[in-house]
Amino acid sequence: MKNKITELFKIDYPIIQGGMIWASGWRLAAAVSNAGGLGIIGAGSMYPNVLQEHIQKCKKATQKPFAVNIPMLYPDLEQLMDIVVAEGVKIVFTSAGNPKTWTTFLKEKGIQVVHVVSSVKFALKAQEAGVDAIVAEGFEAGGHNGRDETTTLTLIPLVKEKISIPIIAAGGISSGSAMLAAMVLGADAVQVGSRFVASHEASSHPSFKQKVVEAGEGDTHLTLKELAPVRLLKNKFYSDIQKLYMEGTNAEALKALLGRARAKKGMFEGDLEEGELEIGQVAALIHDIKPAGEIVKTMMKEFEEAKTRVLSL
Repeated sequence: MKNKITELFKIDYPIIQGGMIWASGWRLAAAVSNAGGLGIIGAGSMYPNVLQEHIQKCKKATQKPFAVNIPMLYPDLEQLMDIVVAEGVKIVFTSAGNPKTWTTFLKEKGIQVVHVVSSVKFALKAQEAGVDAIVAEGFEAGGHNGRDETTTLTLIPLVKEKISIPIIAAGGISSGSAMLAAMVLGADAVQVGSRFVASHEASSHPSFKQKVVEAGEGDTHLTLKELAPVRLLKNKFYSDIQKLYMEGTNAEALKALLGRARAKKGMFEGDLEEGELEIGQVAALIHDIKPAGEIVKTMMKEFEEAKTRVLSL
């Protein structure tokens, strides 16, 4: 399938795997890339030496393009950037920060840059910074999210109206029919996170994967806006947050409850009560754990079937 994104990244299918913390190691990235999509190593949960190890292992596991996602809010940021340059990474997705800070540096090294945004305003800033493409992520998405709560269905056409560079839609996409819908609205590709969490190759804890499969409608919620908005599964930790809100909390109290490594505790170590379990609304539509390559294959099959259904209308 040829379009702006597949030609930009030299991949077979316009399916981009999300760079999710505690889930997106080299095994998942290599599996998605080998299946024809673009696999991404999520550096947000990695120390510099760990990221370097994952990049080196991914290069051995696939000869196809893969990327690294780097949230720009970590103290080791300069080291992470130096590592992707030294290891010859060709594509970097940046998020959670100003795209002007690192885009020029990366592009001068011959690296393609994609920035994740949640609004038209930030999409325009990313385009002005010179990125090659943007990920427009709707309110449905798991993990850290936009404050405006703009849904994917609304965000994609809004962004399409204003920018000229390729758009990758994210948030609430786990099937080929959702992929077609996003592309009809103006996206050139989709970024899929939650569906790949429930894959064999994801580095997240098996108990967390099973919790995702068991999730139903309304089992996730966007909260902690005073710190950084995050969508997570409802559990004891979530209930503790809600109790603070009912008591009239402030940012300091929320920060104290959150503490350190709360996401690691839940998603990587498997503490389903005290951990932060970041996942999207689309978890309610995920019913099994399967190989990442099979997920890509199934999405493309569903995509073609959806196109046929549309033509018959």
